[in-house]
This record gives sequence, structure tokens and C-alpha cells, in this order.
Amino acid sequence: MATTLTVWKFPTATGADQAINTLEELQREQLIEVHDGAVVKWPDGAKKPKTEQLRSLTGVGALGGAFWGLLFGLLFFVPLLGAAVGAGIGALTGSLADVGIDDGFINRVKQQITPGTSALFVLTSDAALDRVHERFAGQQAELLSTNLTHEQEAKLREVFAA
Repeated sequence: MATTLTVWKFPTATGADQAINTLEELQREQLIEVHDGAVVKWPDGAKKPKTEQLRSLTGVGALGGAFWGLLFGLLFFVPLLGAAVGAGIGALTGSLADVGIDDGFINRVKQQITPGTSALFVLTSDAALDRVHERFAGQQAELLSTNLTHEQEAKLREVFAA
């Protein structure tokens, strides 16, 4: 089971909401397994985006608030909800790089998610890719993804699991 951290960016602040509904349908039909996820909505005129973990799809979530808090803190300088502060942050950011979430990934995502847009961040596996792509057709999503090896996934869960 290969796990993928996927980021879909939408050209409107509400576009990610439709994607959540699509993911829920795909999961019900067993065409994808959602382990954890979060959504970012950045309305026009807002100083920073609103972030929320996707508990409706994943229950508690595989990674917990510390992972999403750290990732969104690095991307948007939002508060690090549930994340350790101080010296521990350096170790956590090093752990992100170890799992393929490096400066290049952070910079690409940071440049793409701007005021007036939204994004869906999701950790998935067992996706029927052709069916998933079909369902997202027409949603005007830009796709950016990082595939995780089994070792990277295990490390990510070890560092960030609640």
C-alpha cells in the first residue's frame, strides 16, 4: 500500500468544499482510502487562510493536528495548533524533509495557494486513479503530489501520529 500526500488547489475559496464531497463519495465506493486530510480556504481580502482537519472523512486522522499545524505554519504562518514549539520545531521540520516534504514542495504549494483560492491536502492509499481523475474532472483543480515510500510513511506516522 503506497501512501500519497496530495494537494489539490482550486481557483476559488470554496472549491475545496466540492472536492471533499467527491472524496467522500469515492471513499464510500471504496475507490480510495483516506487516512488523513485538511482543507485550506483563503477568502479574498483575508490576511491568512482558514485551515481545518478533515475529521468527517478520517475520524481522528492518522497524523493528528501536529502534522497539519506544522505544515500550515510553514506554508502560511498560521498558528501551530498542537505542535511543539521551540527547539522541537527544527527536529519536526527535518522530519518533514525526510518524508519528501522539503523546501521545494513547501515553496511550490506556498506560491500556488493565495488569497481567493482553496486547497485540499489529503493522505490516501489504494486509489483507483482513473476513477479518481474522472470524478475530479471539471472541478478546475491543479494537482501537486508527493508520493511517500513505505519507509517515509512509517517515519511520518512515527513523528506525527497523535
